Parts: sequence; C-alpha cells; structure tokens
Amino acid sequence: MTRPTIRSVAARAGVSKSLVSLVLQDSPKVSPERRAAVLTAMDELGYRPDPTARSLAQGRTRAIGLVLDDLRNPWFVDVLEGLRPVLHAAGLRPVLAEARSEPDAPRTFADLRLDGLVVIGTLPDLALVEEVAADVPTVLAGTRLADGDPFAVDVVAGDDGTGVRLAVEHLLALGHRRLAHVAGTGPVGDLRRRAFEAAARAGRADVLVETGPMTEDAGHRAGRALLTRPDPPTAVVAANDAAAVGVLAAAADLGVAVPGALSVVGYDDTSIAKLRAVSLTSVDNAAHEVGRLAARRLLDRLEDPDAPADLQLVAPRLVVRATTAAPA
Repeated sequence: MTRPTIRSVAARAGVSKSLVSLVLQDSPKVSPERRAAVLTAMDELGYRPDPTARSLAQGRTRAIGLVLDDLRNPWFVDVLEGLRPVLHAAGLRPVLAEARSEPDAPRTFADLRLDGLVVIGTLPDLALVEEVAADVPTVLAGTRLADGDPFAVDVVAGDDGTGVRLAVEHLLALGHRRLAHVAGTGPVGDLRRRAFEAAARAGRADVLVETGPMTEDAGHRAGRALLTRPDPPTAVVAANDAAAVGVLAAAADLGVAVPGALSVVGYDDTSIAKLRAVSLTSVDNAAHEVGRLAARRLLDRLEDPDAPADLQLVAPRLVVRATTAAPA
C-alpha cells in the first residue's frame, strides 16, 4: 500500500499542497473550514507527518542531547527522571549518551544540530563543553564550575555548601568532635571538601581528609586508611553515597560497629541510601528538582539565546537514618 503524501492529502481535500503545509505548521492564515477539510482528509487517508521533514522545514530537530557523566551513578539517573517529563511536555525528544563510554558526545550532538544540550554531572573535558556551548544552547545540571572559571553557561545544582554544613552540624550536635571527610575530586569534590573543613573547624572539631574518586572502591580504601590510624575518627562524611557505602564496608572488615563506634553520612540520598540493609544517613541533594529546573532553564535559553548565564542552586535537606548516633 502506497504511503499517503501531502500531495494526496491536498487532492482529497481539494486544496493546494502549500495550504496543507500551512495546516501542518498550525498557521493562523488558514480558515477554519479549509483546516477542517485538510484534517479530515489526513484522517481518512491515515496520513502522518514525517517528523524529520518537519524539523528540516522548521530549521529545528526538536531533539535535546542529554550527556550523563556516568550511568552507574544513581543520582544522575534521578536528575534525568526530573528532566525528561519537562522536555516531553514541550514536544522535545531526549537523546541520551554517557560521557564515560562516549567522551566526544557533546560534539557529536552539536554536529547532529540538536536544538540544545544538558550535561548531567562533571565531564572530564569541560573545554569541549565550552566549545559546544558557543553554538548550542547548553545547561549544566548537578555540577559546578571551578572558582574563577571564565566559562559562562547556565548551571543548575544542589547547594553543596549548605548540604555539607547540615551533615557536619548533625554530627556535632550528636557530640562528635573527631570528624573525617572522604573527599571527591573535581569542582564538586573540592566544593564539598572546603565546606566540610569550614563547618568542622567552626564547630572546633578535629579534621581528617582522604581524597579519591567518588566510588565505592575509593571509599573503602579511604575508610580503611582512616580507621586504622592510631587516632581514628568517630564520624565520617563521604562525598557521595557510593563512597559512604565503601566506608561502611571498611568498618565491617575491621570490626568497627556502625553507628556504635563510627557514624557515617553520605551525600545525594540515592536509592542506595534508602535500601533497608544500608539505611544510610544522607543529604538529599534534590536530584529530581535539579533535573526539572535544568529542563526549564534550557527551554528559557531556547527562547532567549542572548540572556546572561545563570546559576540556580536548589536547597538540600538531611535525611537521618540508622548510620549516625552519639559517639560511644
């Protein structure tokens, strides 16, 4: 069976091809009677517009590139869940790539002339993102730029300074005075480390720091290093939940009871923290809201490409579970 075309719709409705095109573009120049005739003909013939052809005609793909730093990180997936419904409601199709396995994804999306780009997490090659953002509306979600970075781009993220302070103040209120931080790397890791050091010293607590990737393995190594010191901490704040789970594993290896002898706080309040077997006290970094606001910011950027870049921070909250208690 031959697929119906604009030409066959026009013949059935008794109008020109250009008028059918105007109806497809929802043009106000078409009278109600002729619009009804065209829509009836489309329905009778089973005509469906070709989205690729329509995009080419409008000079838009109506597709948005979503580049996640690492699909293994559940917080990034939570951001994605907040972002996608907003794009769908605006008639935009998300196209997903993972920077860990496709490091050149931002440039690929730019070459495909996608309408916009959302980068979720901290990509290793920020210079590439800066290059692409010069031509494609771009929003960074769930990350921060380094201090003094001249790269101007929209950023939507959790307020990490406030989130870490909530974690430290919780431990201080429980009576802990020897605190450690399993720190991450990159702009977010640096920001959380500085916030930890400032809040701990403001509370007159001793400060220990172990730095590494924000992974379970790195958290395990850091946990063993901290807990085998002659003067181990009584509480640890990890840069994220994965690293916190690594600390919990190190404590179990060494026979250190949690929370009896060690309190542990994670960050991001991912699905890992909510597992009954883990029940990790963690900072809820509002992943879903970060995603929703990042999508809204991109829509605003598409409407006004010349607007100044904006930094939007979302308030976090502390979720207390079973891994924190007063020191023995």
